[in-house]
Amino acid sequence: MSRVAFIGLGRMGRGMAGRYLDAGFTVTLWNRSKAKADDLIARGAHWATSPEDAAIDADAVVTMVADDEASRAVWLGPQGAAKTAKAGTIAIECSTVSYDHAREMGRELNARGLIYIDCPVTGLPDAAAAGKLTLLAGADAADLERARPYLEPIGSTIRHFGAVGSGTVYKLINNLMGAIQIAGLAEGLAIAEQAGLDMNLVLESIQAGVAASPQVQRHSKRMVARDFSGATFTAALRHKDAAYAVKLAESLLADKPLVSRAAVEAYAQAKAAMPDEDEGKMIELVSRPKKPT
Repeated sequence: MSRVAFIGLGRMGRGMAGRYLDAGFTVTLWNRSKAKADDLIARGAHWATSPEDAAIDADAVVTMVADDEASRAVWLGPQGAAKTAKAGTIAIECSTVSYDHAREMGRELNARGLIYIDCPVTGLPDAAAAGKLTLLAGADAADLERARPYLEPIGSTIRHFGAVGSGTVYKLINNLMGAIQIAGLAEGLAIAEQAGLDMNLVLESIQAGVAASPQVQRHSKRMVARDFSGATFTAALRHKDAAYAVKLAESLLADKPLVSRAAVEAYAQAKAAMPDEDEGKMIELVSRPKKPT
């Protein structure tokens, strides 16, 4: 029976780790807070005292953590998984990290004999729990085939963009576009509210209009209703992803990414006011009326 070490049990990670249990893998877990692992331990997962402990004898190590700093710590820190992972272990980074970090981790872990796959995901927590995520892979083709048995339990679609780092490039593009759409939506709805429009009609028109992307359709209803229950993505995480994307854009494009920077600034304000709350609550920041002069 193959052994998987799963590191990071946030909104997405818990469902993903559960899929490996469903598929019959021996699963060892590590997370900063053990309480988030209790239900998985009750289902048969093993608890590790550190990423280093989790990686012992693992055939694959899968990480789903917040950012570059957390990724480096769980892989290469004093108690990082790379210290004990055996040569040939599949190292699958599902976290959304920066492009430079993904490439650096590929070099570092490959040099230690591990097979690194950058594999951020798209989908909501319910898709993670159902194994229906879309996986955005960057890897050597042969390495991806070796990793496939460890990818199929968590994703219904695997998109191979090319070499290590390319999956992360697309994920940053995806999340940057989401940031632009959600920030623009919040501002548009705020204008409509302050102008006194019938918000039911505004919502109906947005839902049927040409700008109705899946992000816009989902968030417009929640913003108008001010219903942010079942939060799926925080302002802080979206800000982090958009900032990584802008840094990449600045390294590749001749002109400054003005639209992207505006989205990052909007999310910087949301992060400062409500870092751990649902990103849709941005509407509450931008919908305040202008004070009369």
